[in-house]
Amino acid sequence: MRTKIYAALAVSAVTLAGCVAPVQTTAPAVPSAPAAAPTAPTQLDEASRQLARNAVNTEMQSRLAGSDTTPYTNCVMQNATTAELIDIAQMSAAGSSTADSVAAIVSRPATTQCIASVARSA
Repeated sequence: MRTKIYAALAVSAVTLAGCVAPVQTTAPAVPSAPAAAPTAPTQLDEASRQLARNAVNTEMQSRLAGSDTTPYTNCVMQNATTAELIDIAQMSAAGSSTADSVAAIVSRPATTQCIASVARSA
């Protein structure tokens, strides 16, 4: 009886093997290297520095109307990182608001001390 079952299974296996569609066995596709993302600038050129200075000066003038804001702008520029100045220049060129970025720099202790010193001497 067992031999009949094995024989039936063998016949079924051979029959079903002929029904299977051929499968191509190709090597899996190797993903190509991703396209390089544009790199953010890491150096501040003179044109970008001037854009950042103008944006900072505009923000300072909006808060200190009627004052010469150049010394205050200098305090912000001296205490900003290169990355922050690049961001401010890019935001300014794109027409975006730079108020939050300038406010973050102004809120630093070193910038606040610089501004206080300028205000005392004015």
